[in-house]
Amino acid sequence: MTSKLTASVVGGGGGGKLSMNALVQSQRFELVAAADINAKVCRQLQEAYPGIRTFAGHRELFESRPTDVVCVSTWAPSHEEIALAALELPLKGILVEKPLGHTAESGRRILQAVRARRLPLAVPHGLLAKKTPLEIIARVQAGEIGQLKLVEIQCARWDIINAGIHWLHFFVNLTGGEDVDSVMAACESSTRTYRDGMQVETTAVTYAQTRSGVRVVMNTGDDVRVNREDKGTLFRIVGTAGLIEFWGWENGYVLLNEQFPAGRLIEPEEFDVTGHRRHLEKLAAMIDSGEADYSMPETSLKALEMCEATYLSSRHRCKVDFPLAGFRPPAESDWDPGRPYSGTGGGRDGRKL
Repeated sequence: MTSKLTASVVGGGGGGKLSMNALVQSQRFELVAAADINAKVCRQLQEAYPGIRTFAGHRELFESRPTDVVCVSTWAPSHEEIALAALELPLKGILVEKPLGHTAESGRRILQAVRARRLPLAVPHGLLAKKTPLEIIARVQAGEIGQLKLVEIQCARWDIINAGIHWLHFFVNLTGGEDVDSVMAACESSTRTYRDGMQVETTAVTYAQTRSGVRVVMNTGDDVRVNREDKGTLFRIVGTAGLIEFWGWENGYVLLNEQFPAGRLIEPEEFDVTGHRRHLEKLAAMIDSGEADYSMPETSLKALEMCEATYLSSRHRCKVDFPLAGFRPPAESDWDPGRPYSGTGGGRDGRKL
């Protein structure tokens, strides 16, 4: 039998506990250590996972108890510092929670550093470890609703960076990783909402399109009205010959196409292990084979670029063209759409375009 990989987790919050639970449930890993800056959290972890050692910070953990695998499960602005410090260890693999970084550039530096070490990397996007979304992606890419044209997303009580990163990552994978052409967005912040350490929108609408013209329209925020009864999240995937509807983390979806003209509810049998465990065991398989697959981190980075472009578009009142690395904020404009044209100040006559 393949020997167990020792593992440690930095961050004892929600994401960290998902990794810790997955590690202790899997036959491939031995959870030996965890770190959190909160002493109370460390005590709780010792009670929940008997036998592990806990530390007040990642550097103390890395110096005292280096492991084969490190899971970085802290808040996004700290991912880069911790991940790069972990890469100084004789690691065999690393997991970094999503989003990879608090900016696309930070996420890109993490991915580049991991690739330079040729280490397997897991970015545990839950939707890509569930039967319903994976089955939907397969059906769409097989042409069961014709040519993909539009994805509509409605999401209440969540925001672009904390939930939208999952939704846009699904969209990127649904299109087969097609390059994004542009993003436009409007975010309002009337309630000064914050979530998971980040300032977020009260409500927002994100509009993006790929190079071939596939659109995604995403409504997020505190009080989004989801127009399907009893659902907090809704996806509508529209093609030239049908549509699919599903509801975020829920199992099941409705398929409407030539085969099912009245629509059919399909409820796949869910995987018997958690999403984090599936991601971690795929990491272990990559370690065994010596081959690193970076497709998940790469599509995660594309989704992070879309999230960042959304906030940039709203902040600067402009369309953000891709590639994102080439974006430069435009000069402030006194052109105010919806007001009568004064006849002066330049501009172009839309009737002559």
